[in-house]
Amino acid sequence: MLPIFDPNDNEAGLKLLEDLTNNACQIQRQVLEYILTTNLHTGYLKSFLNGDSSKENFKNKVPIVNYEDIKPCIERIANGEPSSIISAQPITELLTSSGTSGGQPKMMPSTAEELERKTFFYNLLMPIMNKYVDGLDQGKGMYLLFTKPEISTPSGLMARPVLTSYYKSSNFRNRAFNRYNVYTSPDETILCPDSKQSMYCQLLCGLVQREEVLRVGAVFASAFLRAIKFLEEYQKELCSNIRTGRLSDWITDPNCRNAVSSFLSKPNSELADLIEVECSGKSCEGIIKKLWPRTKYIEVIVTGSMAQYIPTLEFYSGGLPLVSTMYGSSECYLGINFKPLSNPSDVSYTLIPNMAYFEFLPVDKDNKKVIQAVQCNGATDHNGKQEEDGKEKDVEAVDLEDVKLGHYYELVVTTFTGLYRYRVGDILMVTGFYNNAPQFRFVHRRNVVLSIDTDKTNEEDLLKAVTQAKVLLEPLGFLLTEYTSFADTSSIPGHYVLFWELKTQGTNDLPELDPITMEKCCSTVEESLDSIYRRCRKKDKSIGPLEIRVVTHGTFDALMDFCVSQGSSVNQYKTTRCIKSEEAFKILHSRVVGRFFSKKTPFWEPFRIETN
Repeated sequence: MLPIFDPNDNEAGLKLLEDLTNNACQIQRQVLEYILTTNLHTGYLKSFLNGDSSKENFKNKVPIVNYEDIKPCIERIANGEPSSIISAQPITELLTSSGTSGGQPKMMPSTAEELERKTFFYNLLMPIMNKYVDGLDQGKGMYLLFTKPEISTPSGLMARPVLTSYYKSSNFRNRAFNRYNVYTSPDETILCPDSKQSMYCQLLCGLVQREEVLRVGAVFASAFLRAIKFLEEYQKELCSNIRTGRLSDWITDPNCRNAVSSFLSKPNSELADLIEVECSGKSCEGIIKKLWPRTKYIEVIVTGSMAQYIPTLEFYSGGLPLVSTMYGSSECYLGINFKPLSNPSDVSYTLIPNMAYFEFLPVDKDNKKVIQAVQCNGATDHNGKQEEDGKEKDVEAVDLEDVKLGHYYELVVTTFTGLYRYRVGDILMVTGFYNNAPQFRFVHRRNVVLSIDTDKTNEEDLLKAVTQAKVLLEPLGFLLTEYTSFADTSSIPGHYVLFWELKTQGTNDLPELDPITMEKCCSTVEESLDSIYRRCRKKDKSIGPLEIRVVTHGTFDALMDFCVSQGSSVNQYKTTRCIKSEEAFKILHSRVVGRFFSKKTPFWEPFRIETN
C-alpha cells in the first residue's frame, strides 16, 4: 500500500501528496479492508469478528480501547508468545511511548513493514519544505538526534523509543542518498549511547561545517534548547578542539572519535577565533543566526506542551522561522504540516490517509473531554452505547470524512501493527481541509497536567506523588491544605514547581519550615513519579530538580476569588492542579514564603518486563 517515488524528485512527492489527500476517503476504506482481511484470524480480532471482516461488523463488534485493555496481549508477546495474538505479521520490536502504565512506559507493537512506512512518511517532508524554501539542496542540516536506553524483553524482542528504533534500523543507517537531507552529524555520533559525548560531537561537527548549514533543529524544542545551553557551557573547549585539530580526551566512544576525527583533520584557528567572538557577547540573543549564518529555519516540534518554549527559541533564533513539520506517535506516524512557515500557534497537520485507519471521538469544546462516556469496564460497549447516570447514551466514533470544521475530537487509530480502535489520547481540533483530507491543530494530551520534555505527568500521578510526600509532614503536626503546579521553563532545563499551602493542625498558622524536611518532600515527590520522569531527571538530564514553593494561608482562597471573577461558578469551582494563567501564577508567586529544591536525583533503571 506504499507508493514508490524518488525522494529527490520534488514534483513526484508533491503529486503523491495531492493523490493521497484527494482520495483520502477511498484510501481510508482500503486501509481498513487490508488491515481486517490480513489480521482477521489473529486471536484478538477472531474473538470479536467471527470471520466477518466488514467495516460495519468491525464498528459494531470491536471495542474502542485504552492501553490497559490491550496490555495483557502485548505483555504476552513480550514474554515469548506468538505475534498472532494481535498481528498476522511478525512483531519485530516493541516501541516504548512517553505515556506510562503502572509507572512504566507503554509498549506498542511494531513490524518490519512499519519501518518502511515511516521511511515513506519522512520522504514526504522535504518536497513540502522545498515548496516554501529555496536551495535546500545546496547545503546541510544540523539536526541534533539522539538515541535512548533500550531493553531486551524475555522474548528477545527489543523495547525502545520510536526514534531510537528508527535511527538504529537499516532504513536509517543504509538510507539512499537524498540531496535534500544531508546531515552534519555522522551516524556514529547520533547512535552514541552516551548522550553527553553524542551532544558534544554533533555540535562540534556542526560548528566545523557552519558555512554549509542551511537549517538546524532537533525533534523537540526542549532538546534543541538543551543543545544551546550545552554550547554555552562547552564553547571554549569546542573552540580549543577546532583550534588544535584534536578531539578532547574524554570523548572515549571509538566510533565517535573515528567519525569526528575526519572533520578535525587540521587545526583551524581562524574558525575557532570567529566562534569565540560570537559566543563572548553579553547575551546569546540571536546566537543561532550568528554561528550558522546561512540558516533558513529552525525545525523543532513547538506544538502541544512544546509551545511553552517558543519565547526562548525566538530569543536565540535571530528571527528565524520555527518549523514543525510532522505529527507522529509511538502508535504510528500521523500527519504533515502543509504550511511549514506558518506561525507556531497556527500550525495544523494534515492526516496522511495511508498511515493507519483513523476514527475520531467527539470532544466537548470547553472541557476537552469526550462528550459521551466511552469507557465501560475499560472499553466501549460493543453496541456503541453506555449507561451514564441511568441514561443510555450513544457513543459514536466518526470517520475521517465525517469530522466537522471547528469541532474537537480525540484520536482513535487502527494500525497495520496490531492496534485496533486504540485511543491515542491526543485531543485535536479541525482547522480546515486540504483537498479531502482534514487538517487538525494539536490541542493537548488527554489528562496530562505537567510536561517539560518527553515526560507526561497526569493529575492522578501527581496526586499520588504529593500524597506520598505529605506523609513526611504529618508527624510534625503540619497539614497540606491545597496544592497546584506548573512547568517552569524559564531556565534550561525546565523543572516542576509545586505550590503548597500548609498550616499547623488546629490553627491557621504557617508552620516553621525545616529545609531538610521540605527537601525530602521534594525528593519523595520525584521518587514517586513515573519511570519517564525519572529517566529524564537521571539519565537524560532534561529536567531540573523539582521545587516546592510554600505560600501563605489564604492563597488558594485568593486564587478561587480570581477564578470566580473570571466567570467560574462558586458551586462548581475546584482547584486546578496545573496553572496555565499568568494572572493566576502572579497570585501564587506573590505569596511565596519559602522555596525548596530536591537535593537527590531520583532512582531510575531501564524498566523490566515481568515474566509469567
